[in-house]
Amino acid sequence: MKTTRRLRPLPLATSVFLAACASGPAQKPAQAPAPVPAPQSPASHTVVPSRPAPVASNAVEDGNIWQNLRNSFAMADCDADPNILAWARRYTSNPQRFEDQIAAAAPRLAYVQQVAARHNVAGEFALVPWVESQYRPVYGAKGMPSGMWQIMPSTANAMGIRVDKNFDGRLDVPAATDAIMTLLSRYHDDLGDWRLVDYAFNAGEFGIKRVVSQHGTPPDEPVIPKMPVKPVTREHLVKLLAIACVIREPDRFNVSLPTLPSEQRLVKVDIDNSMPMARAASHAGMSQDDLKDMNAAFRNGVIDTNASPYLMLPSNKVQQFRNALLAENNGNIQSVPGTATLPPLGAALSAANGDGDDSSTSNQRSASTPNRTHTVKPGESLWSIAKRYSVDIKQLQQWNHLAGAVVKPGQVLKISAPG
Repeated sequence: MKTTRRLRPLPLATSVFLAACASGPAQKPAQAPAPVPAPQSPASHTVVPSRPAPVASNAVEDGNIWQNLRNSFAMADCDADPNILAWARRYTSNPQRFEDQIAAAAPRLAYVQQVAARHNVAGEFALVPWVESQYRPVYGAKGMPSGMWQIMPSTANAMGIRVDKNFDGRLDVPAATDAIMTLLSRYHDDLGDWRLVDYAFNAGEFGIKRVVSQHGTPPDEPVIPKMPVKPVTREHLVKLLAIACVIREPDRFNVSLPTLPSEQRLVKVDIDNSMPMARAASHAGMSQDDLKDMNAAFRNGVIDTNASPYLMLPSNKVQQFRNALLAENNGNIQSVPGTATLPPLGAALSAANGDGDDSSTSNQRSASTPNRTHTVKPGESLWSIAKRYSVDIKQLQQWNHLAGAVVKPGQVLKISAPG
């Protein structure tokens, strides 16, 4: 009898046309597809769905991303082909390692799933980065694929993704994911079969269209179409259906899928001004390595808003980051030399963050007044408090007998030398 592992809380994650996936031909849901690039040649075949169409799900608040994903699947299950089961067992041969890997991937996976749903793409395609890179921000050498989608430079150029020495948009999770899902949606419009979409993703759209023109649309069986494509293309589909199989039936492989609390979901946060990655990490209360892992497209240690006007952050870091930006703007901290300085964040953000200039706050801002205190608000950091009162962090630590820089909401801090 198989044992079922208890769901473990997710640790804070530190992060050519590719292949996607398909099984028996399935139509996209009736929901209107997102805008796509200029249409290519019209689809030559009409395919009748062999199974229910995927159910789009954008349930951001639902921590169980796995059921949402299962509901959006549109392709073959575990027993459709022995090779699918073989690869599923290979993925889970070391259950603990698999659980650690899928836990690290979960924040990115959840984000990709939401984008796939918006584009009306079958849920299996949200698992393509597992096949390509296990959702890691892989840096490719010159002329090689890069990012969790493993996009070639020529493909990035065709999709309008910026790649240069300072910024590699293939590592930009929102931009690259949206471009890929747009591409996959168009492939399905043209090919009408999610399996062929996967083949086109791996082997190239026009090559697969040529094969279909010569040999016709493959039947539902076998699930892995016997078409004249390279073994690696056929195997890509097998691998994709295999990881979907594990998501469908984790108990079958003696693994547990992690929960993903809403505070650990990735959020796209707009920023006005360019800044060093180190400063942004300090604002968010994160290590620079963790922030870099989530925003790997910035290659020179600077977050350049001319390249991308947003950052990806865990949702539980967003408020602290915005508070720090507000404090920085109010303190007239200079941005990176040579970059545009835009107006500070609006008064509405100040009010939303509870930073209104009421009488008690105004009194607290006078750090020169003896024996003043400050009660730490949610999202505040020692750095932002020091900047607010124009004092040094080391002074705050000394006055409050702090060994480090961690403060907690509700904690009362002295903001002037004891009188």
